[in-house]
Parts: sequence; structure tokens; C-alpha cells
Amino acid sequence: MVLKWMKCKWRDDGGRSAKPKLCQRWAKVLQGEDFLCANDPGPFEVHPTLETLETRIKEEWNFVAECRRKGIPQAAYCKNGFIDTSVRLLDKIERSSLARQSAISKERDKRSSEFVFELTGQHWKELPDSLKEQTHLKEWHISNTLIQIIPKYIELFQAMRILDLPKNQISCLPAEIGHLKNLKELNVRFNHLKSIPPELGDCENLEKLDCSGNLELTELPFELSNLKQVSFVDISGNKFSSVPICVLRMSNLQWLDISNNNLSDLPQDIDRLRELQTFLLYKNKLTYLPFALLNLKKLTLLVVSGDHLVELPTALSDSSTPLKFVSLIDNPIENTQCQDETMESEQDRQHFDKEFMKAYIEDLKERESVPSYATKVSFSLQL
Repeated sequence: MVLKWMKCKWRDDGGRSAKPKLCQRWAKVLQGEDFLCANDPGPFEVHPTLETLETRIKEEWNFVAECRRKGIPQAAYCKNGFIDTSVRLLDKIERSSLARQSAISKERDKRSSEFVFELTGQHWKELPDSLKEQTHLKEWHISNTLIQIIPKYIELFQAMRILDLPKNQISCLPAEIGHLKNLKELNVRFNHLKSIPPELGDCENLEKLDCSGNLELTELPFELSNLKQVSFVDISGNKFSSVPICVLRMSNLQWLDISNNNLSDLPQDIDRLRELQTFLLYKNKLTYLPFALLNLKKLTLLVVSGDHLVELPTALSDSSTPLKFVSLIDNPIENTQCQDETMESEQDRQHFDKEFMKAYIEDLKERESVPSYATKVSFSLQL
């Protein structure tokens, strides 16, 4: 039998505020001099089962994740730091959002379905033969399959704008990808790539490149320096030991995620990225941050792991700047080896890290009043 502290309204039969003497019995209970029955009234809620901290954390995390998936703003379920896990909140917003999303979805499908190819499921080991004839397609969305090879005939899809290929078994990209002059987005995260073809540098209209979670990438070809329209690059979850030279030459870059790699330092000319707004560096081996970071006048979010940092520009703490400097403190328990045979794979762990950080960054953007310097967060939580 567990007592749960509640925000309560003291009451008596006369409708007046109860006197402090009504608490005497409850004080005795807490001191072990009395006991409660399930029917006893009072300022406590009695639970017949044990509500552990683990269960509570899981419930709140799942609830917050569900709210975020449904696009519910934090202010709707978080009051004064406490999470309101009322399912009525979800039901109410879900009804209105479902109707809105349904209308948007129908209109979008009507407009674009004939130009979009979608494929998912682990029963797929190669692309269907009929795909070769559908060269009018503008988007490929292929995920969670066992497909290892993207065929060379991809060069025939001259109208291609989006190649969305996450969570497959792709081991290489064909050189012919360079013929896709209208390509704007390439997403090959969580595959098995060990290199990127230099011909990708010919896709001069590319705006978004995501190669995260491939685990084995160590460099990007210099030819990618030609990609002057790229504003988003994510190469996290690989084995980069330095920021690729081609990335430093992407003059329009606004978002760079190179977290979870093997970086020990940053280049002194990092300030070439004058348009950079978000820079994610956590889970590397950095011991210092160069003063050149202060020259990035548009930088508004910098996230690092602070465990090994011994030197950083003091101006990062200047409250007059718009920069949110976040120093994450990694939980040492994360390094404990689990002997469970069902231990998650490295890619699963990387995926969880990215989802966690995505939610955390969204939360930072909503909380404009948080301190901009040395916000410490225990990044890993083991229940």
C-alpha cells in the first residue's frame, strides 16, 4: 500500500477550510504510529498497487512522445514543469487534427500520388522490374526493406526531386546518381554505406543531404564542394575524424549535424560557414572549441558534449547573443555493457539518440526563456 502525495483541497462538512489538527492522524501514519484503510478519507490518494518511478517515467515519456507525434504544443500538456498525462487532452486534439490531416492528405494524394513511388517491408529484396518504366516519377520513398542496390537506371528519372531511402540495406550508391540534375533531397540514413560517389557533386540543385547512422562513413568526396544550394547536412553516427573539407565549402549551409563521430577538434576556418544556424557536435572527443565559432553571427544553437571540454570561448556565455549553448553531460551508466541477448543494435541506439535530440531541440525552441549557457542535461537514461 503506497501513499501518493496529491495537490488537495482540504474539506469538512461545513465547506470551510479544514484545520491543521485534521492532519494529526496523517502525521502519525507517516511516523509509523498509525495505519490507513483503503476507505479512509484525507489529503492522500491510496493506491492498491505499487507505482514505481520506472513506470511513471515510462508513462510520461510515452505520453510526451505521443503528443509530439500528434503535433501538440508543449504548453498544452506541461504546466509549471509537471506533465499532465490526461488522455482527454489527446482525444480532444486528435479529433480535430485527424479531420484536418485527412483533408490535407486527400488533397496531397490527389495532386501527387501519380508522381510518387512508395515501397516498404522486409519482404522486398530488390526493386520491382516495372519501376524502370515509370521515369515520370519525382519522388522515391523506400524504407525498412532488405534492398542492397540502387540500380543504374536511376539516371533515367530526370524529374527526380526526392530520394528518400532510410533504413534499408543499401551498401553503395551508383555513380549515375549524378545525372539527377533536379534532385533536391537525398536521404540515405541508417543504411550500410561506406562511401559516397563523387558524382553526387553534379547534383547542383541538392538542398538536403542526410547520411546519418551508416556507422562506417569516414569521409565525403571533395566534389561535393560544388553543392552550393545545400542548407542541411546530417552525417552523424559515422566515423568522421574531422569536418569534411567539402562541407566547409557549402556556403549556404544552415544546419550541420556531425554528432556521434570521432572528432577531436574543429577546423580554425569553421567560420567559413557564415549562414550556419544549428551546429550539433555532441558525442565526439572535443577538448576545446575554437574562437572562430564566435564569428558565426547567425549561429543560434550549439550542442556539444561537455565531459572532455577544458577550453571554450567565454563569450559563448554572453547573454546578449541569441546563441543557445548546450553542454550535454553523458551518463556514465551508458558505457555499462548489457549481457542481455536482446540488446539493441548500434543503429537502434543511434536512432533513439536522434529521436531524443530531435524532441529536445524542439523543446528548446519552445522554451525561449531557458538559460543560454551551460544547460546541462543527462543525455542517457537507463531504467
